[in-house]
Amino acid sequence: MATYVVGDLQGCYRELQQLLATVKFDPANDVLWLTGDLVNRGPQSLECLRLVRSLGKSAVTVLGNHDLHLLAVAMSGASSKKKDTLANILSAPDRDELMHWLRQQPLMVVDEARKLALVHAGIFPDWTIPQARQLAKEVETVLQSDSCLHFLQHMYGNEPDNWGEDLRGVDRLRFITNAFTRMRICAVSKKPAKNNALELRYKEGVDGIPSGYVPWFARFLPPDGWRILFGHWAALETHTGIDNIIALDSGCIWGRFLTMLRIDDGMYFRSS
Repeated sequence: MATYVVGDLQGCYRELQQLLATVKFDPANDVLWLTGDLVNRGPQSLECLRLVRSLGKSAVTVLGNHDLHLLAVAMSGASSKKKDTLANILSAPDRDELMHWLRQQPLMVVDEARKLALVHAGIFPDWTIPQARQLAKEVETVLQSDSCLHFLQHMYGNEPDNWGEDLRGVDRLRFITNAFTRMRICAVSKKPAKNNALELRYKEGVDGIPSGYVPWFARFLPPDGWRILFGHWAALETHTGIDNIIALDSGCIWGRFLTMLRIDDGMYFRSS
């Protein structure tokens, strides 16, 4: 039995199929973890959703920002964006079943035994792993409840930009969601109210980070022996410079390749 983790698919179905064939993935014995953003921008988002869902317990995925955007468009009347490639999903005969399945997926997966945490964008620096898991559950509970539509209608936005235990309601849920699905850089400041504040507009690589900000993973210290697996930040090209914080989005949708890691022995595989 082997466990594999693959970076953001974003509709790159052909490349996923290639990697699964390369490692001779066997759903009866192996497990596939995915960093989220199964859909959007790529050519075969519907096929990606159907495949991951069909794997049942052999696939473990977290939600990414594009997955949540799909839910908002499909369920709450949010507007599609110019670069969206979601039309095939929205017109699919199994659309409702796929949206129901997507709503059940977590924002964070924790494997205590192997000291692994799987997220889409990262873990906010002020949170511990147990705290992050509890906060993720707050959003997951809302997504799976009758309050889902209200949340999706108010999900978008960059504020608040920093965490506080006193956050309540939509502000609290929005910050938690942004941290797990959109975060890349955060502020370094001597002022408590500004320290670790998120700058969500930044999308480039590490070299272009504006003064006063650093990558989130430069501020988050995993407990001894733990590994954090994440996607989202394609411009990193899978390089964090930190052995136990592992980036897996290698920008397949931008003409590069899909990256898969076999967790058991640390071997990497790339699509061609």
